[in-house]
Parts: sequence; structure tokens; C-alpha cells
Amino acid sequence: MSSTDANLALWARADEYHDSFLIKPDPILDSVQEKTKARGIDYEIAVSPAQGKFLHLLLLSINAKRVLEVGSLGGYSAIWMARALPADGKVVALELEDLHADVIEENVKAAGQTEKVRVIRGPALQSLEAMPDSTEKFDLAFIDADKENNTNYFIHAKRLVRKGGIIIVDNVGRRGRVADPTSTDSSVEGVRALLRYIKDDPEVEATTIHTVGVKGFDGFLYAYNGKN
Repeated sequence: MSSTDANLALWARADEYHDSFLIKPDPILDSVQEKTKARGIDYEIAVSPAQGKFLHLLLLSINAKRVLEVGSLGGYSAIWMARALPADGKVVALELEDLHADVIEENVKAAGQTEKVRVIRGPALQSLEAMPDSTEKFDLAFIDADKENNTNYFIHAKRLVRKGGIIIVDNVGRRGRVADPTSTDSSVEGVRALLRYIKDDPEVEATTIHTVGVKGFDGFLYAYNGKN
């Protein structure tokens, strides 16, 4: 076993050990993962159970009512977040692929969260551009789509999330490649562009939290919108 494989196994084991104490068995979410995989969608790139619960707890802690999700895959993270919202809360999930959108709606229905999750189909950037500033503000935006458009998504999230709200951008660790000057991967470049943008933005405060676990070495960017 290579050192990389050994690290992945160690991180996954640690993640699963903690989850065994802190995350209760959930047949519904297990079924969501299984159905997503069965429909040919790469469910492995969805958030992990620990990450899903983190989003859930974060929404509970800020008494969130409205969430914007850019990229929803099979609806796993949308369900975690919807469960944290009050009965009249809403997750607005933007999804490019029709197959993914169909699966999201099926999974959300099976999880009993149809009233809380609205799926908007099509290119996320177009969907965001169509949302007026006057729309009721979101408490949190979770960006987990193509990394090349990270900055564009972030700029729209800023105007759609309330002052004092939160913007989270997933998968910004990229196995450490963002800090590697020899890496020219387009997803890595997308993260770098976002970091450069935020550095010169006086309206937000942000930090990156690097993570290891069942998803390997990655991380998320956490931004506070509307710095005083």
C-alpha cells in the first residue's frame, strides 16, 4: 500500500469512527446515496455524512430559514440542510443536469422534504443572474458546482445572501494543489481566482478550513457576508 493510500485509509477510518458516535443511523439518507449511485451519478463527490451534519448544525445555530445551494448532485446535502429549516423554510437548489435534477426531486420526495426544496434547472450562472436583488435574502449559500465559476457564483451569492449571512464554497483544498505553482488544473485555477477576489474584497471576511476524511484531503472556504 502506498503512503497516499495509507493516509486515505487512516482518514476514512477516523471519520467513520467519529461518525459512529455522533451521527445516528439514517436509512433515508442511506437510500438517497444508493438511489443516486443506481441512477449513474457519481455520488462519491457528494458531501460526506460529517459534512452534511456540519451544514445542518450550522443552519440550526443561525436560525436559518432560506438556503441557496449551487450544485446539488443527487440532493443529499439539500436534504441535510432542509431538515434544519423550519416548516416554512426553503432550500433553493440550482442544478445543471436534468438527470441530477430528476434524482434530486425523487430523493427529496422520499425524504419528505418536497415542500422545503425547490430545484431550478439549467446553468447555475444563468439562474443566479435571473434572481433579482429584491428577492428575499438567503441566510446561507452553499457553493458546490464547477470550480471554474467559483468567483462568479460567489459574487452573486454576496448580493443574494443577507448581511451577516454565510457563504460556504466547497472543495477548495484540492489535495493541496492550490498552493502548488506547477498545477494548472482548471479547478485549481478557479479556487485561486476566488482567493484573489476575496483578498481585495472589503465586504467579506473569510477563511479556509482544510479537511481530511472519507473524501480525502480537501477543504471548504467559510465567508461572512457584510463585514461592518
